Amino acid sequence: MWRQPKTVWSIAFACVISFMGIGLVDPILKPIADELGAGPSQVSLLFTSYLAVMGVAMLGTGWVSSRVGAKRTLLIGLALIIVGAALAGSQDSVGGIVAFRALWGLGNALFIATALATIVGAASGSVKQAIILYEAALGVGIATGPLLGGWLGGISWRWPFYGVAVLMALAFIATVTTLPATPPAATPTSLGAPLRALGHRGLLTVGVTSLLYNFGFFTLLAFTPFPLAMGAHEIGFIFFGWGVLLAVTSVFVAPLVQRRFGTMAGIVGALLGFAVILAVMAVATESKTLLVVCVVLAGAFLGVNNTLITETVMKVAPVERGVASAAYSFVRFSGGAIAPWLAGTLGERSVHLPFWVGSGAVFAAVLVLLTARSIIGALDHEDDHGAEPVASRVEAEALTVGDA
Repeated sequence: MWRQPKTVWSIAFACVISFMGIGLVDPILKPIADELGAGPSQVSLLFTSYLAVMGVAMLGTGWVSSRVGAKRTLLIGLALIIVGAALAGSQDSVGGIVAFRALWGLGNALFIATALATIVGAASGSVKQAIILYEAALGVGIATGPLLGGWLGGISWRWPFYGVAVLMALAFIATVTTLPATPPAATPTSLGAPLRALGHRGLLTVGVTSLLYNFGFFTLLAFTPFPLAMGAHEIGFIFFGWGVLLAVTSVFVAPLVQRRFGTMAGIVGALLGFAVILAVMAVATESKTLLVVCVVLAGAFLGVNNTLITETVMKVAPVERGVASAAYSFVRFSGGAIAPWLAGTLGERSVHLPFWVGSGAVFAAVLVLLTARSIIGALDHEDDHGAEPVASRVEAEALTVGDA
């Protein structure tokens, strides 16, 4: 898995920096609220605008990438992130930060959907290994994001935004210099392709499952800093521990769980474990010690779930992987966009309520997923866990030859 073309490593590095942006904001949510006089529901809009724009924009990523090529799409996405992050850090109101977080989300949409398809297409080895590598980049980025955010946020809440802009500039340079030119697709993807892909029952079911699961995920991410009521450094270290456990389990534990219990059982077990943790957090919200332990332990279940469900998305529908990724991300980020705002609004009434709602949503995700158990279970019995579209093989050959 670790013997990859430099194409894969350059994209993986950019993915690490990109995913830093998710957790990097966490330690500074309360400082932003305190300095700008905003409540949890207002500050949570930093996540909502980012994820809402990202989800809708996912529908057009394939259309753009197939016409200008993967490399140009990645560079456009990175450039938008740089501008959005830098301008967000320069604002004096929550509304201004929210607006430029939306621009950041647009850039992330172009980057993430294209990056996943590019890594899967260009990587040597199996699809499973490529996805584990992608999830490792996700885990490292999410783990180091809060740590960097806490360190920079201890100076000023503005510095984490500027930090992302600088790191993304480095990722931009790495992508320019190491990724070979990728021509437009022979057959451009239509704007409606992701929506048509959702007509496949397996892909739609997994997407809705992730939509519901994201209510729990972003409740943990966007609301927990408020009942913890700690400084940026402390929050950064807590979510660093969470991210490290997420990264380790996504790379090393998820494959073991899949081999021992199967894909379906692995996802269901991880989701149920996460639902229980959120329920414990709902009961014991006043205990900061228990909240910290639950946040860190949640990383283990999220790491297993992320790897297994991402692999399932890439293989459950007979469509090109870029289209599958865009369709899936559109659905799941809808939940991600609503969840932070809902958690912040509910949290202003009761600090227990967001965790109860998050736990219930994750449990509902399990019930939805079980409706497609025969489709998902069949993946474990197929070669390479599913079909590999011809277009993906051609893309893989083109990228590998270009890299050589």
